[in-house]
Amino acid sequence: MVRIAVVDGQGGGIGSTIVKRLREEFGPRIEILALGTNSAATTAMMKARANKGATGENAIIRNTGKVDVIVGPLSIVLANGMLGELTPGIAEAIASSAARKVLIPINQEGVEIAGFQKEPLPHLIDKVVEYLKTVDVRR
Repeated sequence: MVRIAVVDGQGGGIGSTIVKRLREEFGPRIEILALGTNSAATTAMMKARANKGATGENAIIRNTGKVDVIVGPLSIVLANGMLGELTPGIAEAIASSAARKVLIPINQEGVEIAGFQKEPLPHLIDKVVEYLKTVDVRR
């Protein structure tokens, strides 16, 4: 079974939308691990039907090495992102993980991606799902 970690912070709105869409598309064929920088984010992702959830820096650092794919907004690899909730340790653990990273290019941190066409979040999440359907996530 493919294990996917969804990482989010603040209110967990992006993460819960990702979890909901992954669950709709893949059903029980995948295991979704909700990793929140705070309890509100983890709770929102659990309500969206993640299999398991964990909160905080240590939980995120320990679990990013145990999954096949990590999904979240671009800020999950930016130290001090999400208004400081995303610690340098979390950013390093995610960026260094052997898991495939699928990042949603949402500009919340003043980072621009050249050539990226701005689209609504639901469209970006649909692209995440379509990508995951076409790749061997276990390499």
